Amino acid sequence: MTQKTLLVIGGTGQISASCVRLAVRDGWAVTVVNRGSTSIRALPAEVEHLTADVRDEESLAGALRGRRFDSVADFLTFTPEQLATMLRVVAASTGQYVFVGSASTYQKPPAVLPITEATPLFNPWSQYARDKIACERLLRDEHLAGRVRATVVRPSHTYDETHVPLLGGWTVIDRMRRGEPVVLHGDGTSMWAMTHSDDFAPAFVGLLGRDEALGEAYNIMGPELLTWNGIVRCLADAAGGSLQLVHRTTHDLVELAPEWDADLRGDRSHPALFDTTKIRALVPDWEPRVPFAEGARQIVAWHDADASRRVVDPAVDALHDRLSA
Repeated sequence: MTQKTLLVIGGTGQISASCVRLAVRDGWAVTVVNRGSTSIRALPAEVEHLTADVRDEESLAGALRGRRFDSVADFLTFTPEQLATMLRVVAASTGQYVFVGSASTYQKPPAVLPITEATPLFNPWSQYARDKIACERLLRDEHLAGRVRATVVRPSHTYDETHVPLLGGWTVIDRMRRGEPVVLHGDGTSMWAMTHSDDFAPAFVGLLGRDEALGEAYNIMGPELLTWNGIVRCLADAAGGSLQLVHRTTHDLVELAPEWDADLRGDRSHPALFDTTKIRALVPDWEPRVPFAEGARQIVAWHDADASRRVVDPAVDALHDRLSA
């Protein structure tokens, strides 16, 4: 049986690295293309690593010239201009182009819950989301025109041990350990979907090379029901810190911290309850296994293993002081 080939655009990010590791274990011949800069996530020894600037069409085309892959998984395209470049290089060289979109593209606020793949794509507050929406529109047109065979994946908030999923990052954990108050938007009871990258990967790899996935979009996120209060409590428990939560309205936070506007009004302040029936029908044995309480322990342990990772941002620290005063 011929080994299936997979090209990953990126491959060392907090989502893509888990997908690369699992694809190798599942028997794919994996090639990764990126700039080759140092990453905290090492590639498996079996992976072929090509170095190219994925933003430079000539560089990317030179690295991939003469190559064909059963599937291409693109984790590094964020704007329609970047997508147009990527498709000129890879569309004719693969049987499946998988575009990694985002659940932030869904209607904000959602008119109906749960959010399905048929929920309208509309987000006036986030430029990132609007660019991803534009990418999906371009990709749909190219797919319908027969110029690419495309699949879209829309992950929610996906993390690994390197990522503190709070605005302010590790500084917020440090404040908990110091007994300082931390600020949270709203009353903290809105739902949010957290997915460990090791749980995302089996669903993602499971749709690679599947003809029935062509022309389709899929939600991929864990089923655990979490509130923002619960997320912060998990992190405080893992860090051994005391939790003094100060709740502020999104309106107040955006007014006092405008740099948080896109993250809050464009995503985090809205309920995130997703339907994953579609991906479960395609990958019926997929079962997320990492609850966020365990994920929080992994995050804290990774940061505690090296003092250089525990960076406290004085500006964020001062911001929490002002917001909690």
